[in-house]
Amino acid sequence: MNSCPAVDVRPRAPRTEGDGVTVDERKSRPAGDDPAQLPSFPEQLSTQLGGWRGMVESAIPITIFVVANLIWGLQPALIGSIGVAVVIAVVRLAQRRPIRYAVNGLFGIALGAVIAWRSGEARDFYLPGILVSYGYAAGMLLSVAIRHPLVGWLWSVLFTQGRSDWRKDRVLMRTFIWLTLLWAAVWIVKVSIQAALYLANEEHLLGIARLLLGAPPYALLLVFTIWVVRRVQRRQAESASESEPESGSPGLAAAG
Repeated sequence: MNSCPAVDVRPRAPRTEGDGVTVDERKSRPAGDDPAQLPSFPEQLSTQLGGWRGMVESAIPITIFVVANLIWGLQPALIGSIGVAVVIAVVRLAQRRPIRYAVNGLFGIALGAVIAWRSGEARDFYLPGILVSYGYAAGMLLSVAIRHPLVGWLWSVLFTQGRSDWRKDRVLMRTFIWLTLLWAAVWIVKVSIQAALYLANEEHLLGIARLLLGAPPYALLLVFTIWVVRRVQRRQAESASESEPESGSPGLAAAG
């Protein structure tokens, strides 16, 4: 009588990929929850800053206003800054490039220009930005108070297709809370410096402060936020893979 071939009943270890996460586990994760599925760090940073071109273009109208106001006065500065902002938006539109940053910048420039034109004071050009920045800081503090940290929702909208799973993760929740408090503190400090210069009627120093305290602090905060969240997510993925039970069962192995 021919003997039947032996069947190996020992459980096989789950197949893992290069980061130690099993294939089944990766498939079961919702889109956006896996750090490996997120865009690379430079890609995320470049997207949110509008790329190097977006950063440069956002600073040009303000720079034109500061320089022109220092040399020629208020009206040439207003005309020059608005004109440059319009040209930037038109060029982007003609090239079929995203105009979100250009339109946002044009709206802010136009609003400040109208207020400064009516008052006749160059410092009022910066007033909308000061008030809006205080509003941002207040919104961040309020979001923490009601346990809906704004930085967490921004991360959700920008990187995880609007998912709110992070609110059920206590580690990520704490991370987004203190990151939101950090953003609020930086916003309050930078806008308070500008407000002090506004009240002191130091229009030229106020323009310089607007340039130095605009994109650079935002870029640094964004770099730090992306680095912190990705680091937390990597640690969670590593902890989950390490806590997986050892493959194989002594009882079944003996039975085989």
